[in-house]
This record gives sequence, C-alpha cells and structure tokens, in this order.
Amino acid sequence: MLLGSIEAGGTKFICSVGDENLTVLDQVRIETTTPEITLGKVIEYFSQFADLDSLSIASFGPLNLDSASPAFGSILNTPKLLWKNVNIMTIIRDALNVPVFITTDVNGSAVGENLFLKQAGINLHSLVYLTVGTGIGAGIIVNDQILGSNGHPEVGHIRVIKHPDDADFHGTCPFHDGCLEGMAAGPSLKARTNIPGECLALDDPIWDRLAYYLAQAVGSLNLIIHPARIVFGGSVVNPQLLSKIKKDYVQLMNGYVATDHLDDFLIRSCVPNNGSATIGNFALARKLVRV
Repeated sequence: MLLGSIEAGGTKFICSVGDENLTVLDQVRIETTTPEITLGKVIEYFSQFADLDSLSIASFGPLNLDSASPAFGSILNTPKLLWKNVNIMTIIRDALNVPVFITTDVNGSAVGENLFLKQAGINLHSLVYLTVGTGIGAGIIVNDQILGSNGHPEVGHIRVIKHPDDADFHGTCPFHDGCLEGMAAGPSLKARTNIPGECLALDDPIWDRLAYYLAQAVGSLNLIIHPARIVFGGSVVNPQLLSKIKKDYVQLMNGYVATDHLDDFLIRSCVPNNGSATIGNFALARKLVRV
C-alpha cells in the first residue's frame, strides 16, 4: 500500500509518500506561490508513483468541507487571494486519478497527534490540537473522529477580552476586531513591536498578553468540549509561553473546572520533526483504501 500526504500551508506544501504503517518513504517541500505553479509541482511529484493508492490533503483554509456542496474541497475566504475558490481536492484527484480525502491542516495534525499518543499507550477520548503561528486554528478529535462533518471549527476567530495594554490595538485579522487570531497569532507580535516573534526576547512583556488570550481560548475549549488533552503546535508557543498560559488559565477558571494534572492536560506537540499532519494524512488516506 502506497499513501500520499499533502500538508498544504501558506508558505510551503510538504508532500510525502508513505506505507500502510504510516512511515515516510519519500518527501519534498514545494513553495506556495500561485495555485497553477504550486499544484503543478505537487502533481508532478506524485505522478512519479504509479502505484499510489490514495492521498489525503491537510490544507490551510477556510475550506468547504460540505460533501453535498458543488464546491466541496475548495478554499474559501483566505487572505491568500490567489487561492480563493480554488478546488484543491478536485484538481489533485482528477490529475492523479486516486481517491483523495481533504480536511484542514489542524484536523490532519490532530489525527496525527492522537495516533502518536495511542502508539505511546495513551488512549484519549478527546483531543484538541491548537496551532499558533501565522494564524490560529484548532482540530478537534472526539472518540477518534474529527469534529465537524459539513464544516470545521474556526477557533482562531472567537472573540477574546482585550488585555488592558491592548486597548488601542485592533489586531491583525482583516475580518474581525479583537479575535483570537488577530490578537495572538505571530503577525500580531510584529504589528505591536516591529520585531518578528522569533527575534523577541523571552522576557518581553508582550508574551504576557499572548498568554492572556491563549488562556481564554483554552478555557473556552475546556468549557465547551472538556477534552482530555490540548496539544499546542505552531511556531509561536515556546515552553515559557506555555507556562504563562497555564498560570493564566488557572486564574481564569478560578477553581470552576478541576485543573489537576495541568502539565498533562496542556502540552506541546510530541511528534518528531513537526510530522503530525503527515502521520494524520497517511492514516486518513489509508481509510480510503480500506473502506
């Protein structure tokens, strides 16, 4: 069995081929430019593998995941305007003539994180993968199933209470004033400080503001879903920030929801080489073959 994985991101596409044991056999990075150029290179790469059985795409969004819609598999109102309304699933499926599954990038990572933990002997009834990078999104797994059958959660665009030091900061989201993504994603750091997040000192007070917002997100997710674990991914959440999030979360909940074993409840991604979406894609592609 030969399986394909496409991790379709705003800056790069990671294309991988693996076996039924979810082991990567080959992988390539393709820069995200125009749909024509990028998808052309993706199709060229997978066309090398004549015995490819199926493929799964974990893509940036928002996506149309309503299987009854004529636009199923299309990218919707993305800030990457060249990609708006591009039906990435149909283009790939028709070019390669194999079954294709599509979901969001965070859903793919959530599936991968859940599988990785299972392989380590940790069986969870539910898990949230919350990524904080250029944007913010969440993939939610309940009883080994992706939450959302005709759409997907948009956790990055929930409203948050502004930090007192952000009273005059409207955020970086082009759609909403004061949503989680606009206030806490990577671009918001540079918008406030003129310094990229990776160059900011870890003791910069700006990290306190990010923790304030992300603790609100954790609190909302826990009150609504009560997951067994929340896994942080993305380039923004470092160990120091995660410690601040935990502290603010405890204060925010004020004892209402038990916070025992907080270090097990809120963790960073455990999958090596940022490979959770690839593992998740292989697993989702494997299901297409086994059905």
